[in-house]
Amino acid sequence: MTLISAPQAAVSGDNMNLPSVALPAAPPDQPGQSREAALREVAVEFETVFLAEMLKHTGLGEARESFGGGAGEEAFSGLLATEQARIMAERGGIGLAERIYQALLNREDGHV
Repeated sequence: MTLISAPQAAVSGDNMNLPSVALPAAPPDQPGQSREAALREVAVEFETVFLAEMLKHTGLGEARESFGGGAGEEAFSGLLATEQARIMAERGGIGLAERIYQALLNREDGHV
C-alpha cells in the first residue's frame, strides 16, 4: 500500500487537514488498474462499511421471534448486512463513495 501523507488532523478556517490515509497503489488482483480506479474502489469500500453499519442498526438480519433464529442466523446476520451494503454501494448507494472519490482525486492533485 502507498501512504498518502497529510499533516495532523486540524481544522483551521475553511481548510481542513486530514490524517494520513493508506491507499492501495493498485489491488494485487488487478495489477494494471489505474490510480483512479484504485481510488474509486477505496471510496466504494468506505461507503460499503458505512452502509453496513447503518443496516445493522436498523435491525437487518436480527433473529426473528418465530420461525428461524438460532445460533446460525445470529452468526451470519452481519455478513448479510455487509453483502447488501456492498451491492448498494456498487450501484451508487447514497452518493458517499462519489464524494469521497472526488475528494481523494482533488487531494492527489493538490486541490485540498
